[in-house]
Amino acid sequence: MRLTAAQALVRFLAAQVVERDGEHRRFFGGCFGIFGHGNVAGIGQALHERPDLLRFVPARNEQSMVHAAVGYARQLNRLGAFVCTSSIGPGATNMVTGAALATVNRLPVLLVPGDVFASRLPSTTPSCRCRATSTGSSGRTRSSRRRSPPCGR
Repeated sequence: MRLTAAQALVRFLAAQVVERDGEHRRFFGGCFGIFGHGNVAGIGQALHERPDLLRFVPARNEQSMVHAAVGYARQLNRLGAFVCTSSIGPGATNMVTGAALATVNRLPVLLVPGDVFASRLPSTTPSCRCRATSTGSSGRTRSSRRRSPPCGR
């Protein structure tokens, strides 16, 4: 059976079990998430295909979903956790405050920020700018901004 990395991740997380006083329970209670650039096609699709494995709870703010996951872990006395997923860029950065809170209080929270495909080609718009010099009608040298060629010069 072929699985994507996200499908394997969801199955692996759903299989995690903790035991205390002879009682077994799932470690991950579900997944909070905000789907955007970088995680819709991966983990979003895997969660949608198998809602029986890992419950998905949509969130509206990255920081608040991590704080809610911290509260869940605290309420279960560190015997359970929530997964939090967000898009790349600002979404992942907004989870840092909640991650710091979980770290300071030694509470389990799994943060899964989105990513892009490894085989994705780089953007065709170069970010590097070169300075080209030209001589104006006054004879002085002026510099003008121009796009750098695709070769990276």
